Amino acid sequence: MKVTLLQHTSLTVCAKAIRTCWQSFDRGDNGGEKDLELIDRVGNKNKHQSTLEHLFYTFYIAGISRAALQELARHRVASLSVKSTRYTLKELKTEHPFAEFDDRAAKYLVSAGDSRVDRASLIALENLRSLLAEGIGNDRAKYALPESYRTELTWSINARSLQNFLSLRSSPHALWEMRDLAAAVFAALPDDHKYIFAESIEPNKTA
Repeated sequence: MKVTLLQHTSLTVCAKAIRTCWQSFDRGDNGGEKDLELIDRVGNKNKHQSTLEHLFYTFYIAGISRAALQELARHRVASLSVKSTRYTLKELKTEHPFAEFDDRAAKYLVSAGDSRVDRASLIALENLRSLLAEGIGNDRAKYALPESYRTELTWSINARSLQNFLSLRSSPHALWEMRDLAAAVFAALPDDHKYIFAESIEPNKTA
C-alpha cells in the first residue's frame, strides 16, 4: 500500500472562513499561531466542525484490496476515482498460470495473512485469468474478481470527513487493512495540518 498526498488546501483558507463569521479578519496573522489556534479552538474544541469543511485533501492510494475499497466507499462525503476493471483487466491476459502465492501473484493480490485465505484468492485469480484467456469480456469476467484484488484510486475528502474516517478506521475494531490505510493517510498529511487530526487517531482519541 502506498499513499501520496497530491494537493491540499492552505490553512489560511480555513482561518478566513472562520473569521468570516465574526468579521474578525483584522485579528488574523496570515496562517500564524493565532490562526492555527483559532482553527483548533473553533473546529475541534468548540465542535464547529463545518468550518473544517473548507480544508480539502486529495490522495493517490495504490495497492489496497477491493475489500478495503468497499469499506472506503462507506465514507460518503468524499470523492473517489477508481482504477477501472473494464479497461485494466487486460493486465492479466499476458500472465502465465498462477500456481503459488509468489511475488507475481502479489502484484495482483493483497495477502490476508492466512495461507488458507491466500490460497483461495490465488485460485480465484487463476480462474479470472483463465476466463480472460478464453476471450470472456472484462465486464463479465470481473464478476469473478477476488476481494483481495489490488486497486488504485484518487481520493478527495474534506477535513471534517477525514477526522471521521481516521477516528473509525484507526480503531482496533477496524479491518486491519483499513487501520494501515488510516495510518498511511495521517502520515501523508502536511506536518502543519496534523494537529487538526491528532485526537482522531487511536490511541490519542479522547472520550
